[in-house]
Amino acid sequence: MNLLDSMKVYVLAVEKGSLSAAAAASAISATMAGNHLRTLEKRLGMQLLHRTTRRQHLTAFGEDYYARCKEILRLVAETDVQAQNLQLAPAGKLRVTAPLTFGAEALMPAMAVYLERHPQVSIDVSLSDRVADLVEEGFEAAIRIGQLPDSSLIARPLAPYRLMICASPDYLARRGTPREPADLSRHECLSFSPAALAHWRLTGEDGVCSVPVSGRLQVNHGQALRVAALHGMGIVLQPAFLLETDVRAGRLVQLFPTHALPSRPLSVVYLPDRYRSPKLRSFVDFLVERFS
Repeated sequence: MNLLDSMKVYVLAVEKGSLSAAAAASAISATMAGNHLRTLEKRLGMQLLHRTTRRQHLTAFGEDYYARCKEILRLVAETDVQAQNLQLAPAGKLRVTAPLTFGAEALMPAMAVYLERHPQVSIDVSLSDRVADLVEEGFEAAIRIGQLPDSSLIARPLAPYRLMICASPDYLARRGTPREPADLSRHECLSFSPAALAHWRLTGEDGVCSVPVSGRLQVNHGQALRVAALHGMGIVLQPAFLLETDVRAGRLVQLFPTHALPSRPLSVVYLPDRYRSPKLRSFVDFLVERFS
């Protein structure tokens, strides 16, 4: 007899209180239900149920075996559902949250590719540097920058968030090009926040150099800092994906290209029970592919 079928009959017998009730629930005869139970007990070499003409009760081993059968049957059912979902095309609306600069400059160009691949999916993207609560705010996935706190969320790592130091040719013509990291302290440095402006860390052949920098302009938006740099207002430290196009076009000049700058982890996070959704799974897999 099929082992899983026998387990199902046994679980029903325990939950419904008798083999005859389990037989009715399984649409089999009482004799067949009894055969399933005897097959299990013979296989295990242990008695599972004490049965009399009036009642039945579990043996100590039978109680433990019942709990294990429940878990095994749950896992089998879950695997069947997962396999069925894999055969379904991703469809429906997907709600995602991402940081402002990354979302506007990196995620949006990628979404053109994703939506072309999955024409039945629509995406609602909320861009904010605030850390959103996925459960309370109804998001299915979030892109996070930095170290992640311990939580119940599942995280998939993406490529680290690389930084770049740049200035416009006009600024460098007026103020001179810094040759050593220490020269930055004599320049106008553009900043996202006062905390970000205190020191810039560069690693070269001589080790790590932490340079105190200052500047008169602070803007809490990466794209605005890029525009300020393009207009010759100072030297900017921002994500590489935000500045690389301007560097290739000659609108900005990369400074200290042989020095390493601090990078920050980049991850996509989601609730563990949502990953069975084809649309979420396709989105997460796409991000890992695109930003690996």
